[in-house]
Amino acid sequence: MRLCMIGTGYVGLVSGVCFADLGNQVVCVDKDKSKIDKLNSGTSPIYEPGLDELIKKNFTAKRLLFTSNINNAISNSDIIFICVGTPTKKGSIKVDLSFVYKCTKEILKYSKRKKIIVTKSTVPVGTGDEIEKILKKKKKLFTVISNPEFLREGEAIRDFRYPDRIVIGSNEKKAFNIMRKLYAPLINKGSKFFTTSRRGAELIKYASNAFLATKITFINELANLCEKSGVNIEDVSLGMGSDNRIGGRFLRAGPAYGGSCFPKDTKGLVSAADRYKINLSVVKSVIKSNHERVNLLTQRIHKILGPNIKNKKISFLGVTFKPNTDDMRDSSSLKMIPYLCKKGAKVNYYDPSGEKNEFRNIKNCNYKNSIKSNCNDADLVVLLTEWDEFKSLDFKKIVNNSKFKVYDLRNLYSAEEMKKNKINYHSVGRPNIN
Repeated sequence: MRLCMIGTGYVGLVSGVCFADLGNQVVCVDKDKSKIDKLNSGTSPIYEPGLDELIKKNFTAKRLLFTSNINNAISNSDIIFICVGTPTKKGSIKVDLSFVYKCTKEILKYSKRKKIIVTKSTVPVGTGDEIEKILKKKKKLFTVISNPEFLREGEAIRDFRYPDRIVIGSNEKKAFNIMRKLYAPLINKGSKFFTTSRRGAELIKYASNAFLATKITFINELANLCEKSGVNIEDVSLGMGSDNRIGGRFLRAGPAYGGSCFPKDTKGLVSAADRYKINLSVVKSVIKSNHERVNLLTQRIHKILGPNIKNKKISFLGVTFKPNTDDMRDSSSLKMIPYLCKKGAKVNYYDPSGEKNEFRNIKNCNYKNSIKSNCNDADLVVLLTEWDEFKSLDFKKIVNNSKFKVYDLRNLYSAEEMKKNKINYHSVGRPNIN
C-alpha cells in the first residue's frame, strides 16, 4: 500500500519505517527540513535501538522516502497517517490539537481523490468528529479512522512487530477490511485485531495510559508505607502481581512516571472528562501524587546527606525518564538536579544517550562522559535510570571517596550485598539495613 506519515516524531518515524519494512511504499513528511535532510542521509533524529539500521535498509530498497513536500506526499498516497504532536497547552491540562487540525486542512487542500485518514496521534474523544467537520467540503473523499499507537520508547520496533493488540476505530465498516489488510503480516503472527467505534478507539488509548500511570503511582505510594513499616516493597509487588487479575507489570517502585505519554495523557483524559462534566477523581489523584513524588525523593537526599548539602558532590547515573531512549520529557532529573544545584550541591551526571541541553546553563551541573569520571569523588551516587551498564557496578572501584553513599531509585542492587561490601546504601520501599 502507499502510505503517508505526516510528522516524523517518535510515532510517525517508527511507524513509517516499520510499515516500509512490511513491504509498503511509505513517504514520511515533515516541515522541518533539517530533520528531513538528516533522515535522507540515513541517520535517525531520535534515539531508538535498531531504528538507524531499518531506515538505511528500507531507504536503500526504495520503500521509504523522506520529504518536506506535503503536496506530493498527500497526492501520491492512499492512506494518510496523522502523527503530529498533541502537547498539553501551557498552564493548562487541555490538549493542544492545533497541529492535528492544521494537518487536516492541508490534507483537504491537496487531496483530489479518495483517501483514508488515520489518526495515530493521541487525541481526546471526539477529535475524529472535528476532523470530519473540517473535511466537510469534500466529505465523500475521506474516511476518518482512529488507530492509536502503543509503542514503548526503547522497545518500539519490537512493539510494532509484535503488538498485544491493533486497535482500529471507525464509523464505516468497510474501513476495517482495508486496515486488516494493511496489518495482515502482524495479524498472521498472532496479534489481536480489535475493532470499535472511532470514539471508542480514541478513549482506549487514554484509558490504557491512565491505568498504567495509576499502577505506577499506586506502588510508589505503597513504597512510602513500606519504608515506614519495615516491609520490602518487592515482596508486596510480587505478592500482588502473582494474582492474574492484577499482573506484575508496572508494579516496580521508583521515581515519578515521565516521558511523552503518561503525564500528557492523564491530563488529557481529565480535560476530556471535564468537558462532559465527569469527575475522574482517581486520575486526578494520580496526577497530584506523581507530581509530589519528585519532591519526596529529593527530600530523601537531604535525609541521606543532611539538611545542608552545599558543596556536596552528587553524581547522577542516568537522567532520561527510562533506559534506551534519549527522551527527557518529564524525567525526575529535570526537577531534582536544578533543585540540588540551587541548594549549592555540585552535581555531575552521566547518561549513555549523551549530554542534555536542559542542564547546560545550570551552575554547578556538569556532564561527564564516563561512569568513572562521573562518580570519582562523589559523596552520593544517585541511580536514576536503569540502563543495563549501571546494573553490575563495583562502586568501590569507581568512587574514591571512602564515605560515599548510594541512593538506588530503581532497586537495582541487593541491600544485603551492599551491606556485606560495607557500602552505605539506600533504596526505595525497602528496609534500610545499614
